[in-house]
Amino acid sequence: MLVVTRFVVEPAEENAFRNDATAALRALAERPGWHGGRLARATDDGRAWLLLTEWASVGAYRRALSGWDVKMHATPLLARAVAEPSAYEVLDEGATGDRAPDADTAGPGQRPGPAPG
Repeated sequence: MLVVTRFVVEPAEENAFRNDATAALRALAERPGWHGGRLARATDDGRAWLLLTEWASVGAYRRALSGWDVKMHATPLLARAVAEPSAYEVLDEGATGDRAPDADTAGPGQRPGPAPG
């Protein structure tokens, strides 16, 4: 499950926001079901920020929000988010790029054959 939370941050608030977001990520990372997270800023608009977190399930994310550290560090930050849907169920992982196109037909010491399909 992905949680995509967008923020609009004025330049004068940038340092404080970044510190708050880092503290929020650390608190969330301690919760069961956490798979990872990132803080990002748009390249075209320095006021547009994004907090992306990944969770094992919707339930894991919802339970994470009830943790004391999360309530102290993440909840105030999340209250500043742009009001829009933020939780997304992953429906397709797509190609990961981990396998070569001929991975099913070639191997060590073999000559690669044509790519399947």
